[in-house]
Amino acid sequence: MKITDILRREFIIEELKSKNKKDILAELSGVFGKVDEIIDFATMLNVLMEREKLGSTAIGDGIAIPHGKMKGLRTLMLSFGRSKEGVDFNAMDGKPVHLFFLLMAPEDSAGQHLKVLAKLSRMLKDVTFRKKLMSARSKDELHKIIEERTDVC
Repeated sequence: MKITDILRREFIIEELKSKNKKDILAELSGVFGKVDEIIDFATMLNVLMEREKLGSTAIGDGIAIPHGKMKGLRTLMLSFGRSKEGVDFNAMDGKPVHLFFLLMAPEDSAGQHLKVLAKLSRMLKDVTFRKKLMSARSKDELHKIIEERTDVC
């Protein structure tokens, strides 16, 4: 499975408006309203916030991969958002987060969920890839950069 199989263009936010963790999670999950699936966004946000209580999903180097599993979802859902200014997301390195990939998975999809998290983590270790994401000028360019990197992983 390629990342762009689940990261649709309409799930990309070129510049996040939110300035704190809860609002970032709400903004990133809000894009899923563009799918046919009926989603309880209050529950989704609660799942994500509960996961953050276990430990921040900000992994350092300006990256966060918030994720959770939710009853009622039929498929994996992935969104991407960028904050040029950066957001305090309680990262281990204490630095602001600029690049966010939010992954939601059906409650019974442990294998797929972990494979996508691992693939995202590998992709984001590449400094050049992160720099390209930060300098992209449009949603289409962001999607293309991710698609090209997914083919390499």
